Amino acid sequence: MKVAVIKYNSGNVKSVLYALERLGAEAELTDDPQKIRAADRVVFPGQGEAKTAMEYLKERKLDQLIKELKQPFLGVCLGLQLLCEHSEENNTDCLGIFPVKVKRFVPENTQEFKVPHVGWNELENLADDPLVRDLPENPFVYYVHSYYAELSEYTLATTHYIHDFSAILHRDNYWAIQAHPEKSSLTGEKLLSNFLNL
Repeated sequence: MKVAVIKYNSGNVKSVLYALERLGAEAELTDDPQKIRAADRVVFPGQGEAKTAMEYLKERKLDQLIKELKQPFLGVCLGLQLLCEHSEENNTDCLGIFPVKVKRFVPENTQEFKVPHVGWNELENLADDPLVRDLPENPFVYYVHSYYAELSEYTLATTHYIHDFSAILHRDNYWAIQAHPEKSSLTGEKLLSNFLNL
């Protein structure tokens, strides 16, 4: 199975490639529209800053391409946020696949809550969806983020940090995970495996 991992100058891409290859996928990091269109699956990972990432996508017309894809598509971390409508990070208009706002965490109690939200946290309120099928009981995943997607009709699972936020989103052929599945042990491996098997 060929997986295109979209290149847009974001960090943390190698570990995603390795995680996909461990599951038997032929994963390639690319910003070539033909390769992305031809892939069986597309993964849109990353750590970084929303405005810079959107500028890179627009320069290469990848913003339009992403909206036209029909194969299963997975956004990860910053990838989830860029699939939303708008991010408070540098007041950035994003791709709008999910009509959802991305907001910055504002801790009411800085002793108890730090921003960014870093570490293991639980997936809760899982909907019935093939992406989250057969996960371990009380699944924990690994987070590193300062911004979060609000709850919406597209929320597939939630996590609580300061308040509930969208841990996983799904609309049509687009799924997105705020956590890092490639760093989330057996739960992350199962999420990626489920995605490859959609």
